[in-house]
Amino acid sequence: MDTKKNYITPEGLAKLKDEFHQLMHVERPKVVEVVTWAASNGDRSENADYQYGKRRLREIDRRVHFLIKRIEDAEVVDPKVMKGTKVLFSATVTLSNDDGKEFSYQIVGEDELDPKQGKISWKSPVARALLGKNEGDEVKLVKPSGEEIVVIENVTYK
Repeated sequence: MDTKKNYITPEGLAKLKDEFHQLMHVERPKVVEVVTWAASNGDRSENADYQYGKRRLREIDRRVHFLIKRIEDAEVVDPKVMKGTKVLFSATVTLSNDDGKEFSYQIVGEDELDPKQGKISWKSPVARALLGKNEGDEVKLVKPSGEEIVVIENVTYK
């Protein structure tokens, strides 16, 4: 996989677009309105509404610029059109360790990772160890808690 590309699932891209819309069409107009009102009150140097509003506008603009770049560079990979037993981007992988404990990860883009939901970035050490492997393969995972040998029990794309 090309490490410069912004691989993302359709769900992840939709979230980026939703955030962009929320910032540009809901939050930013409200902040502009407050800044305009605060500026009309005179002395801007001691006007907290004006100072905070300008700072918030810069934050919004910075995030919007970041989102535009990520959306433009997005390489959408739809797991619903993929199949097989090989671990690729967007796969949901069920693993078992020596204790027989099973756990699952979905390999997703950097912008959509959520470890609590079992979504890990394809650039993470765990995902890198899994990518390209097949069901039944043993894999050594290097985690902050130490190394662990796991077996790939199941690979699904949904």
